[in-house]
Amino acid sequence: MPLLNHAILGLQFLFLTSLSNAEDVFAHFMVQNSYSYTQADWAADIAAAQAIGIDGFALNTAVDSYEQTKYPDAFAAAEAVDFDLFISFDMTYEWEAADMVSLVKSYATSSSYYQWEGKPLVSTFGGDSDANDFWNTFKTTLANEGISISLAPAFIDYRDPDEAAQMFSNFVAIDGFFNWWSWPADENANLTTDTDLAYKKALSAAGRTGPYIMSVSPWQFKELGDGQDWVEQCDTLWKYRWEQAVHDVEPDIIEILTWNDYGESHYIGDINPVVNLGDLAPLYVNGFDHSGWRIIAEHYITFYKNGSAPITEDRVVYWYRVYPNSITCSQGQLPRNSPFPEDALFAFTMLTAAAHITLTVGESTTTFLAQEGVGIGSVPFSKTDGQKPEIKIVRNGQTVKSGTGSKAISTTSCDYYNFNPLVGVVE
Repeated sequence: MPLLNHAILGLQFLFLTSLSNAEDVFAHFMVQNSYSYTQADWAADIAAAQAIGIDGFALNTAVDSYEQTKYPDAFAAAEAVDFDLFISFDMTYEWEAADMVSLVKSYATSSSYYQWEGKPLVSTFGGDSDANDFWNTFKTTLANEGISISLAPAFIDYRDPDEAAQMFSNFVAIDGFFNWWSWPADENANLTTDTDLAYKKALSAAGRTGPYIMSVSPWQFKELGDGQDWVEQCDTLWKYRWEQAVHDVEPDIIEILTWNDYGESHYIGDINPVVNLGDLAPLYVNGFDHSGWRIIAEHYITFYKNGSAPITEDRVVYWYRVYPNSITCSQGQLPRNSPFPEDALFAFTMLTAAAHITLTVGESTTTFLAQEGVGIGSVPFSKTDGQKPEIKIVRNGQTVKSGTGSKAISTTSCDYYNFNPLVGVVE
């Protein structure tokens, strides 16, 4: 994607005025990262999610036996505060249908198990390599046990809009669909809604009664070696993907990717120190707080549910990487698509009235007029090493709020490749 025109970018503002056919908002939760969790850890995550309007967690669950042992604490914490959960089977592992049936049976009657139109919702990550017979057997076995589910899988091989109708023809057992793909597909361009609109339409045309679930995500970067080194073009994704959801697609359910997938850098939950991140992920995760992205999520969730999202205080949520994309690091591999992210500070504005926003990184600076509502602007990195970004809200010639990034941008040295952004807030 060509370098953004920073002055024009600063004038891209949105006033949310139309109501979508809202249902609920979930966050994808990696149960594998709950190995050391107590019920108190679950309760803390649930409280943080509820605080911004998230209705529940989709529990991404692998075959690993310890993950299922975390369910009692998760459901106990959720039941205590009327928070919803549903199972999302990670089908990249070799699940047996009988084990899946057993897990659903164990929790489908919980007061916190999410119901879609009176049926427990079950989702997946993957699973299209299993034939329709597998899914039909899974559902039929549960039905024979008195549990009629709504199955809305994320069949990740189905991204092409032209294959939407054929997918529903191939899988007559599924009731709904979860479009996992919330990042551009290895291209330096914004993600479109073509996949969402095609599969939502095909679901309706096929006469299915399950939900269309649309994913939204702030980022995608991974640096774990063995071919798992990539980054996607996500500079302004957290703004425009939400707007695609609430304006264009209007899905039945929105699912945030993710609450706690630290390895792919799209976590919006806090980094819990009890989580074992392995050997490599800590090198690009620790110290890179994303909690500010929850402020943006809360804004759009409020609109999605209520049709309006009043702004009651001036705030700027900003994010930036701490290395330019051309730097050579002493460890790791240069990730695929490394030229795509722009070397820039990005600032999401939330204003009660118009104000000038000044963004500065060393000698690189820009000022733009931000209108009431929300908008976004950016400024390129400095060529000078060791500069911390500065952000100011100026109204009537007076600086009303300001802030400085917590980490300097290094243009000369780098220990480990890191395209994971640091997120901060001026408030």
